[in-house]
Amino acid sequence: MSFVSMKKLALLLALMLLVPYGWAKEAAPVAEDPEIERRMIALSEDLRCLVCQNESLAGSRADFANDLRREIREQMHANKSDKEIVDFLVARYGDFVLYRPPVKPSTMFLWFGPFFFLLIGAVLLVVYLKRRRNQIEEPMLSEQQRQQAESLLKESKGNNA
Repeated sequence: MSFVSMKKLALLLALMLLVPYGWAKEAAPVAEDPEIERRMIALSEDLRCLVCQNESLAGSRADFANDLRREIREQMHANKSDKEIVDFLVARYGDFVLYRPPVKPSTMFLWFGPFFFLLIGAVLLVVYLKRRRNQIEEPMLSEQQRQQAESLLKESKGNNA
């Protein structure tokens, strides 16, 4: 290999080593205060990500979840209590942001709806089964069929004994 081709190969290797650093993103800033970060994580585990399907705010990777976590950190730096922060989020996004929404008239259906539908389903099932029982007629055997059945039974008992 010539000296020129060795220089080209070295340059190519150097560029290949530098490319991943160019694609790398800057790490997301973590809260300077570990206590705030711990408190934010504890609070965000009880909050729902508004973008993701049934994922907590703490576990979500969505950009909107990052924005909400940043908002929570800012409010914690402003010395707001967890209740004040949750009240702020509920006022802005409604009870949907809570994993355990409070029992109030607007959430009654959410809390008791499944039991209501279960009760209605059980009542409908009982009514259906009673009507079906009344529709089923006991098959009546003719005298000839009854005698034939009795003879078959006697015959089978005789074979078993």
